[in-house]
Amino acid sequence: MSEGSFCLVLHSHLPWLAHHGAWPVGEEWLYQAWAHSYLPVVDLVERLAAEGFADLLTLGVTPVLAAQLDDPHCLRGVHDWLGDWQLRAHGAASRLPDLAAREHRAARWALETFETRWRHGFSPVLRRLVDAGVVEPLGGPATHTFQPLLDPRLRAFALETGLRDTALRIGTRPKGIWAPECAYAPGMEEGYAAAGVERFLVDGPALRGDTALARPVGDTDVLAFGRDLEVSYRVWSPKAGYPGDPAYRDFHTYDHASGLKPSRVTGTHIAPHDKKPYEPERALLAVRKHALDFVDTVVTRLRELKARHGRPSLVVAAYDTELYGHWWHEGPLWLEAVLRALPEAGVRVTTLRGAVEAGHVGPAVHLPASSWGSGKDWRVWHGPRVADIVAGNEAVQRALLALPASADRDPVADQAVREGLLALASDWAFMVTKDSAADYARHRAEIHGDRFAELVAAARHGRGRARAADLRRVDGPFGHLDARDLTRRDSAAEDEERRCAS
Repeated sequence: MSEGSFCLVLHSHLPWLAHHGAWPVGEEWLYQAWAHSYLPVVDLVERLAAEGFADLLTLGVTPVLAAQLDDPHCLRGVHDWLGDWQLRAHGAASRLPDLAAREHRAARWALETFETRWRHGFSPVLRRLVDAGVVEPLGGPATHTFQPLLDPRLRAFALETGLRDTALRIGTRPKGIWAPECAYAPGMEEGYAAAGVERFLVDGPALRGDTALARPVGDTDVLAFGRDLEVSYRVWSPKAGYPGDPAYRDFHTYDHASGLKPSRVTGTHIAPHDKKPYEPERALLAVRKHALDFVDTVVTRLRELKARHGRPSLVVAAYDTELYGHWWHEGPLWLEAVLRALPEAGVRVTTLRGAVEAGHVGPAVHLPASSWGSGKDWRVWHGPRVADIVAGNEAVQRALLALPASADRDPVADQAVREGLLALASDWAFMVTKDSAADYARHRAEIHGDRFAELVAAARHGRGRARAADLRRVDGPFGHLDARDLTRRDSAAEDEERRCAS
């Protein structure tokens, strides 16, 4: 593998959607991503593993998503959804016979795959891939909170809760994390080191585009890997990318009677009713063309970096897993073509862990505050459009850190902390800023904040056990969560401050 190394990092994340509505956002969102992305992407990885591929990709699964992929309610829900998908295909057969036949075959495959390999949740599936050395797992904070805006004590608690949850599910505590929104604030590496995190992702501009090597951050051994935008944006960028090709299936156009998608993109400014029918053969030709283009782009980039640095270099391409299959119907086919073609072109396909072992590590660096959002700063999560959410989050944080310490475990306090973490999820501000189901996002931030305040008040008077139990059935991820871990951490920090002052 003379050209250099390539790391594919897939970030799998959806907010907590269980029991919070179905359509147009809510559980439907989860089930679509499950059917169209998680099932086919994992199937691809399993097939390549059976052929002898190893150290194939780095796969992040956020704790809040993993909780849903293992949750009995969601397992029943997605099974029903897959069956309904097959029925909808049947119902469209008289009007759209070709589309109905394709969708029926896809739904049947998804049902069989789920029933035979996923019936007990995703964790057993992922554990096998991790244990076999096929994928490297990434963890993260429990509910995908925007870490730079958190008090360090709460930041440490959320991260520890998430890492512990992943270890319970797959038997391995991740050494790497996908920092939510690739967000970073100076000094966060110290918290990572304390939590045993050895590597994390930032966006390319945080390293001023110098992403050819992982870099230790500050005075720690914690490594930052930068997303190579020159390569990553070939697939998905704010303005262009392969999924917008006219031959690919259009995500936004529906046959409203069946909910199936009959059209291809056709053109950028073509109205839905004027879009042409989807043609799988035409789309397959586009997949092959774009796979070759991507491989050429990676090889060219690696040669440029080798000439600049005088050593074999690294390209990290990182994407949301949901892009492959859910947003971009042909994405899994493209992904398979790329993963097969890169080694043939002399590129070593590996994981972030494998890149470290191969020596792709440079000198230490001090990083600026950054994210992978608009402007590469924090404006999406801390801008004027979300001032109300920011203010609400600050109030939740103050109340969380003011919870009284207790010698005994308190289910009311546990559920209060759970609701508080759900209120602090980065998704709500993102959806509002991007005007993507903004009303739903504001409602979710508000309802979790209200439930948190209600439980805190009840706990203060020794009440609320029945209410906490009811809410636990609705918002019940992270059964191991213990509010005392937060109050102990807070008390320890205060004791240390008093010792230093004296």
